[in-house]
Amino acid sequence: MTNLFDLTGKTAVVIGGNSVLGSAISKGFAEQGAKVAIVGRNLDKAKEVVKVIEREGGSARAFQADVCSRDSLLGAADEIQQWSGGWDILLNAPGKNSSTPFFELEMDEWDDIMDVNLKGIVLTCQIFAKKMIDQERPGSIINISSVSSTTPLSKVFTYSVSKAGLNSVTQFLAREFAPKNIRVNAIIPGFFPAEQNRKILSAERIESIMEHTPMNRFGTPEELQGAAVWLASEKASSFVTGTLIRVDGGFGSMTI
Repeated sequence: MTNLFDLTGKTAVVIGGNSVLGSAISKGFAEQGAKVAIVGRNLDKAKEVVKVIEREGGSARAFQADVCSRDSLLGAADEIQQWSGGWDILLNAPGKNSSTPFFELEMDEWDDIMDVNLKGIVLTCQIFAKKMIDQERPGSIINISSVSSTTPLSKVFTYSVSKAGLNSVTQFLAREFAPKNIRVNAIIPGFFPAEQNRKILSAERIESIMEHTPMNRFGTPEELQGAAVWLASEKASSFVTGTLIRVDGGFGSMTI
């Protein structure tokens, strides 16, 4: 059964691979044998992730790119092509959040969050998915969504809207790319304290989250690895596309 999840010979491109969640999933890919391209705006942070993967016997390299810039992504894609000869897995894990109240929201902030969380994913799919299709071999695209994408959370209006859009992008591209043997799915994480949400996790908000999470705790980044590896493996999830996979401690099933 372990062969179902073997990623040996595969190359994974992880956009936002220097983030808390992106780096944890990158390590999971490497542990299953994949070469991992860690792509981030902060190259130094990306290199730190590479060092951790290499210390554990994996293969990885850091690449700099701004998810909001087509030229920057094209440059990274060219460098990754030279390094690995192509890629089989694309994980989109960039993220930006804000707690600005709705009536105080300026359009500059709206545009900034939408550029990273939604437009950036469209750009990466245009660039990296095109290459995957041209390779004429199976591929997997995994987008990192949020529990706020299906039931909007208080205090994160723009973030919630952007992630709802990401779900739509995921399902549209699943239909678009299925004839090309490219699967597209999204993971909906529950509450995993990361850079973009720590600033709004007051004691009162944490209490409210726990009241709505049956498992009564936050997730750890490593708990996303299993779902990501499953979706990345063409053997384990060969008939899975257009799905939104919850890893949320039961948050999505909670009512009263």
